[in-house]
Amino acid sequence: MPVSTKNCQTNVRTMANKEKRKHARISSLNLSYVCLDENNQIIKQGMGRSLNVSESGILLETHFPIDDRQIVILTLGLEEDLVDIKGRPIHSRTNDEGKYEVGIEFVDPDAKAHRALKKFITAFKKKKK
Repeated sequence: MPVSTKNCQTNVRTMANKEKRKHARISSLNLSYVCLDENNQIIKQGMGRSLNVSESGILLETHFPIDDRQIVILTLGLEEDLVDIKGRPIHSRTNDEGKYEVGIEFVDPDAKAHRALKKFITAFKKKKK
């Protein structure tokens, strides 16, 4: 039986790029965010598109840069519930469209936020199938 070259290439690429992240990333949708300075004063707010999300963080596409000294409050919407999760930017880059991709690590999510985040991730895993 002949072996497909396409499958072999995929398997090699998968083995060569072994996932090292603690939590799997999934695709997501739009959400709102607020940026706070070191005095907890709002300095920026807007809508962003989450490119992927895990239990430990999110990759957010925005129209404006987010400074790594700022605190970010993300509002996740799940059914009728809105939950705020605090995070801090850990990396940022400009994409080909001139938008910003900001990696945000969640900071001490409370039990309610953690439960909502798990539901959010579960809902989008089902949506991808």
